[in-house]
Amino acid sequence: MWNSWNNSTNACGSNLRASTLLFGALLIGALFAAIQAAAQSTPLISGGTAFLTNTSGGNTSYLPTVMPLLAAPLGSHLLVEGRATLLEDFYPSGGSYSHIHYVALSYMQLNYLVSSHLTVVAGEYLTPFGSYNERLTPIWIGNFQDPPLSYGLGVGTGSSVGGMLRGSAVSTSDYSIDYAAYYSAASSNQNFSSQNSWGGRSSIYMPRQRFEIGASFARVTSQEKTNNVGVHAWWEPADSSFKLRSEYDHGTHSQGYWMEADYRLSHFGGPDTAIGRLEPVFRWQQAFRNSPDSSDGLPSTDTREVDAGLDYHLPHEVRINTSYSRQLSSTGDRNIWQTGIVYRFLFPAWRSK
Repeated sequence: MWNSWNNSTNACGSNLRASTLLFGALLIGALFAAIQAAAQSTPLISGGTAFLTNTSGGNTSYLPTVMPLLAAPLGSHLLVEGRATLLEDFYPSGGSYSHIHYVALSYMQLNYLVSSHLTVVAGEYLTPFGSYNERLTPIWIGNFQDPPLSYGLGVGTGSSVGGMLRGSAVSTSDYSIDYAAYYSAASSNQNFSSQNSWGGRSSIYMPRQRFEIGASFARVTSQEKTNNVGVHAWWEPADSSFKLRSEYDHGTHSQGYWMEADYRLSHFGGPDTAIGRLEPVFRWQQAFRNSPDSSDGLPSTDTREVDAGLDYHLPHEVRINTSYSRQLSSTGDRNIWQTGIVYRFLFPAWRSK
């Protein structure tokens, strides 16, 4: 994740004050609206804070990061939610270290809960393509700091500005089918950047097998008209801490896939034992370049990468992450070492009556 952000931090640094003020204004506005609406539930502030390191080519960067998330109900049918990223990037430069600020909104949206089958979303929201963007980008959830090589396909900047319909089409004891359909306008605003696109995702989940499979489509019409398709499959066996996730994405100029597995060793004495807190993680991925394109976020040449790590779950929602990655491509092979300590926080905005 940080590799892709570092390419744009110079531009983002010049807009640090505006981004900070915007996020603060939106946060205060949402909390004030929640008070005025006399909401049935107290707004929640959650998220994660982390201290991360990234070593590549013998150079180590340090990234203290805060990723707050707001969920503010406005009555029984409206919900304001948003997430931001605030990080400091200390990276080696000319024999010393340089420093860059980065502040940005990931999304800020208004949800209207029409029924158990339909939610109408407006604002800036995470693009519903594939499984990684909406589920694994929070630092307190993802096993690895960097997203998959094929992450950029279908999601573009990661968020869309416009409207979305989503919900559960049908739900039984044997299966459930959910859907998401969206339209996004093009926006070059520093705080609300998006492509002109439309698309959606649908998946079927079988609770007894704890297996999910889904498909995504995105049509981008901002400049060059491109189509992106994706398929994902997740499996989390019952009575087991094993998880298997996978996804394949195909675009006009590139394609790629990733497979990720993790297994917390809680079977050995329970989750609170020294061994039970350990969680080995593994990811294998490939990206293929079909034709030149600098806008999809994928490597310029065919690339393979294997990631292996070991996480340790401490009490009070603290986790230590370690990983080693070996990346192979015609432009050069490299080793990537990453470590981090992440704290997950959750608290009400104020005490409920």
